Amino acid sequence: MARTCYECPGGYPTRLLCRLSVSYTLPPAGHIQHMITFQEVSKSFDEGRVVAVRDVSFSVASRAFVALIGDSGSGKTTLLKMINRLIEPDQGTVSVAGESVQSMAGYSLRRRIGYVFQGIGLFPHMSVAENIGITPLLLGWQKAQIDARTAELIDLVELPRSYLSRMPSELSGGQRQRVGVARALAARPAIMLMDEPFGALDPVTRDSLGSEYRRLHDTMGLTTVMVTHDVMEAVLLGDRIIVMRQGEIIADGEPHELFTAHPDEGVRALMDMPRRQAERVRALMQERAARE
Repeated sequence: MARTCYECPGGYPTRLLCRLSVSYTLPPAGHIQHMITFQEVSKSFDEGRVVAVRDVSFSVASRAFVALIGDSGSGKTTLLKMINRLIEPDQGTVSVAGESVQSMAGYSLRRRIGYVFQGIGLFPHMSVAENIGITPLLLGWQKAQIDARTAELIDLVELPRSYLSRMPSELSGGQRQRVGVARALAARPAIMLMDEPFGALDPVTRDSLGSEYRRLHDTMGLTTVMVTHDVMEAVLLGDRIIVMRQGEIIADGEPHELFTAHPDEGVRALMDMPRRQAERVRALMQERAARE
């Protein structure tokens, strides 16, 4: 068994094996109807006593932005991590661009799929430029190509190029997350997986980064799957929302469809939450204004 290289995002094999391996390349997004497909997928972490994901089937169209929402422990992150083989299903098939992910080396697959998560995971001993360029380096890009790509991406995420020489400890939380997004985009992936990517940020930064990422998604023709606990974030960013409960999909549709009378009471309550919060804020402001 190849030992793990902890310098690499997602725990790739050693650098030597990385460079000797043949990388899997996704076909152009425009040629694929379904970029991601789950077929009767199940997963348990305790030999079936508790099922994390139960018999899940759905497809994600090319260039779609899908938000996965649900309570903690509902199976959202497990589902997400089965796309890039950070978690293996017990049953069923997960396919990317029409090919089962089981037929691909996990480390090779992960280099072709962008991955952004709440902890960001920048390497503290590497500069911003080195962090952004790590996947192209593992893919064997030339130094001039990597330098050009890091400069392009730092502009894309709207950070000054002078930041390329900085260390992660010299950045704010929002700046580190921007670098995390740039790193995920470095190898020009067709797919982006995002696990609570903005959850640890302050509300203003979170809203700004969410809007900016949606712009990048549209401009670059990405296929994005995002896990979030924030219903409003899912509504504002996603083309489609999938609601999970106890490892199963209980609702799946466009935001406006789920806002209307869904048959499941829990889904109705979840989707109604942003409106209820807005009404409470409005009532509170009116009450305070009446006191003045």
